[in-house]
Amino acid sequence: MEDLSNTVLAIMLVTLRLAPSITFAPPFTLLRVPITVRVFLSISLSIWLVAARPEQMTAVSETDRFAMLLFGELLVGVSLALGLQLTFAAIVWAGRALDIQAGFGLAMLADPTTNARIPLAGTILAYGAGMIFFAIGGHYDLIALWASSFDALPIGYDLFAPDIGAIAAIMSTLFLLAVGLVGISMLSIFLTDLVIAFLSRTLPQMNVLLLGFQVKAMVMLVTLPICLTFALGIYLRILRIAVTEPANFWQVIP
Repeated sequence: MEDLSNTVLAIMLVTLRLAPSITFAPPFTLLRVPITVRVFLSISLSIWLVAARPEQMTAVSETDRFAMLLFGELLVGVSLALGLQLTFAAIVWAGRALDIQAGFGLAMLADPTTNARIPLAGTILAYGAGMIFFAIGGHYDLIALWASSFDALPIGYDLFAPDIGAIAAIMSTLFLLAVGLVGISMLSIFLTDLVIAFLSRTLPQMNVLLLGFQVKAMVMLVTLPICLTFALGIYLRILRIAVTEPANFWQVIP
């Protein structure tokens, strides 16, 4: 009976490590899957990990530290989900910047999954990243990250401190790479702005505002597919960071 109790407790703790990524982080939130299904998926994977690594679950017998174990596992789960959150936030931010530059600053789409307002180009880039994530087996890499986290961070650590330097470095890298996804479109729209500015000096009677919206919108629609065509390498680099770097986000204090 005691072994069964420890196993159930271990499954609960491991679920706290997995659930933040599956339940609240992209690309899983891009799928129209009920949150209840994602929670049960987290529990199922937790059962599998507990059965595969029984030697890692020795700390769960210390029931006097149960609250600290819960907090520690939830903190580890948030840190593992932070990589995915930052990755897709950078991608959506790059798309939003392109929308504003092209004159689509007020053009927002309604996401039927989250009921949130999302940018036009950012939505295309985010769903493209989600498709590539599953196509290259990113979900398998994520499972490997969860499994290996028990080697570096076994259940039982009492305290975690955020490594601000590592988080800042990863954020700067992700946002810089995200700009590269739409670099061709942004450069093309910038050159279009320059041409329209010179035309306005030559033909002051021309409606520059109306012409600028129309031309920049067409430039974006033409160049965005070109960006996506050449962006596979950048996508792969960004997604690789999402599933390999989260382990460096926290300093472990035994």
